[in-house]
Amino acid sequence: MAGGDSPRPEMKNSKKCDHTSVGILVWRDNKLLLIERKRGAIGFAPPAGHVDGDSSFEEAARRELKEEVGLEAEDLRLLTEGKKENQCRREDGGWHYWKVYQAEARGEVERSEEETKQASWFDKEELRKLAERTSKYLAQKIPEDEWMRLPGIEPVWYEWFKELKII
Repeated sequence: MAGGDSPRPEMKNSKKCDHTSVGILVWRDNKLLLIERKRGAIGFAPPAGHVDGDSSFEEAARRELKEEVGLEAEDLRLLTEGKKENQCRREDGGWHYWKVYQAEARGEVERSEEETKQASWFDKEELRKLAERTSKYLAQKIPEDEWMRLPGIEPVWYEWFKELKII
C-alpha cells in the first residue's frame, strides 16, 4: 500500500519500537543532506532514528547524525515535534513521536555503509522533484516495485517537509 501503511515482511525485526524518533536537518550552501536507507522505510530522508536508550532526544539526534553520516552536531535547534503515523521495521512500530532538529554540523559526510545506500546534498529544485515523485506514489500513480527502485522522499518526511515549508 502506498506510503508504507502496511509493513513489508523485510521491515520487521525482533527489536520492539520505542515510538520515539528524531530527525536532523543539515543545510550547507542551500542544500539539504538526505540519505537513502538500506533497510526499513523506502525513500530519501534526513539522518534520523529511534531515541532508544539515549537520555534525551538531543542525545539521540547527535548519535544518529554521527552514526549515519559521520557528522558532529553543533548548535542543535528544535524545529518541530509531534506524533506521526509511520511504519518502521521494528515490532509494533506503527507510529512515532518525533522531534525534528536543525543542526550546524562539523566534518565531512562519511555515510554508514551498513545503514545507508547513499548520502547526498539536495537543492530546492531537487527536493521539489523528489516531493513530486512522493506525491505520485502516495496517490498510487507509481507502483511499489518502481518506488523501491527509484524512490522520492520517505512519506513521513514528505509530511514534515510540507509542514516546515521546505517543499
